[in-house]
Amino acid sequence: MRLDRFVSKSTELTPQQVSDCIAQATVWVNGVAITDEATQVHENNLVQLNGQTLVPRPFRYLLLHKPQQTLCSNVDGVYPSVFSLMDIERPSELHIAGRLDADTTGLVLITDDGRWTFNITSPKYACYKTYRVNLAKPIKEDVAERFDNGIALQGEKGLTLPAKLEVISAQQVLLTLTEGKFHQVKRMFAAVGNKVVALHRQRIGAVELDVPESQWRYLTAEEISSFYTANSEDGSDVS
Repeated sequence: MRLDRFVSKSTELTPQQVSDCIAQATVWVNGVAITDEATQVHENNLVQLNGQTLVPRPFRYLLLHKPQQTLCSNVDGVYPSVFSLMDIERPSELHIAGRLDADTTGLVLITDDGRWTFNITSPKYACYKTYRVNLAKPIKEDVAERFDNGIALQGEKGLTLPAKLEVISAQQVLLTLTEGKFHQVKRMFAAVGNKVVALHRQRIGAVELDVPESQWRYLTAEEISSFYTANSEDGSDVS
């Protein structure tokens, strides 16, 4: 974690106050004054401010049912931020682990743990995301096989990774991906001559959406750990 974030997470100081403290050499790491805000600190480092040891607040992990016409952003824009739906302390410390477009609904994971987010969003760990997709035209019979084999997207080198398509009805399917390319679901269906008219994310890894639209809850310990456990099965370093 960056030093400025560590100090912010351990105090009630504003970002500007944190910057000032670091610049004035009042923040020490393992007995050495540090004036670079971007210095990386770890759990076993001793970080002190004016001689007082800092202990960061515990990480937070939440899920939210995102409605249409909201932004996966910390600030409002053309549409309101999803954080406007949440009555929670220090929302500026949180970020979204895998954004959705303004017109896309469904499961959004929110945290202040950057390493946890990396496990969800990095292609290295192939975290599964499942979407319910409504289509403009009936699905063709060969699309499931084409998605499983990988397809070419305009402007991309190589094929998409294998994706699982489950047909619910002629114009509604479930699509499970391990990638997160820009507008990937919409572009995949466009590549096979169809158009997405509604898109809803209902699952990420072992976490399934289970709250009403615009509502949120904290994740369970089991849900939180699932992203570390699943990504450690191949012996990879997730630290």
